[in-house]
Amino acid sequence: MGNPTHPEVSVARQSPQRPDADEPELDATDGPVEPEVERGSADRSLWDELRIDPVEIALPAGTGFTLRAYRPARELTPTDVTERDEDDPFLARRQVVEAEDAEDEEVVILDEEFAALSAEEDEEDGRPAGRKRKADADAEDEESEAEEEDEQDAAADEEVPVFLTHKGRLLLFKTPEALVSFIRSGAPNDMSQLDSWNELSERVEPADIAPLDEDMYELDLVVENLRGGHDTWDPTLLIEAGEVARDLSYALRLPAVLDMLSAGSSLDDLDEALRASVNGGIGGFLGRRRLKKIGAQTASLGWRTIVGKISAVVDWRD
Repeated sequence: MGNPTHPEVSVARQSPQRPDADEPELDATDGPVEPEVERGSADRSLWDELRIDPVEIALPAGTGFTLRAYRPARELTPTDVTERDEDDPFLARRQVVEAEDAEDEEVVILDEEFAALSAEEDEEDGRPAGRKRKADADAEDEESEAEEEDEQDAAADEEVPVFLTHKGRLLLFKTPEALVSFIRSGAPNDMSQLDSWNELSERVEPADIAPLDEDMYELDLVVENLRGGHDTWDPTLLIEAGEVARDLSYALRLPAVLDMLSAGSSLDDLDEALRASVNGGIGGFLGRRRLKKIGAQTASLGWRTIVGKISAVVDWRD
């Protein structure tokens, strides 16, 4: 999945003499050799039962393990980014400006409503025009509020991603042992709000931290792959990178990254074209044609920004 290829070197080896079937294989110390567990083939019953998954993410600074789950939005409290954003003076200032703009807009709206209510009165129905308009506006507001509540209920029922985060930062662990030690420690984190967290902390073992292939993401290779040009683009690498970047930007509250990957954006067009290109038939042909029209430099610059923003909010743990 996007791994750089290396020339294969053939080495002549003598076939080792196979031990008898009834005899256990021995190592150099004459002790039994534990059979290696193939990556991603560990027992999945724990994760399936608790609805949490181990995830491996490769970034330019290194590769680490973390956890991810999906739950209805109404069941989750978003990570608190106050402390993280205070560490970024530019971001803090931008939020103040946005708040001031919102307040100014509200004042303008209120002024317009006041002007409408102060219009000339007409005698139809024995009520001033301003009052009639206000009554109509109130009815429209009630209808709008009802629609908004329905939309909010639907959004609250939608399953959204949550990662092992704390105060707006993604916790990444260099080894499975370090991740398990943290889970068992009782240290504060945003996943502790899950109803299955306590059981996980009691049962998880380092051997369980074996992500499936589809839960292993190589964000460190994305920019270089895009720079190679259309003929070298790896659809699986790029599609999976987009999926985890969307999940991370939602869970970590990174609106700039969400905007860059939102519907209609150039990177979203790239994602759709890649998905179409891996299909057969006319759809795959059209997808490949669309890819040819996407600028490699623009795509690589956009992804470099995304990887940089995600990397900036990672808390590496040994």
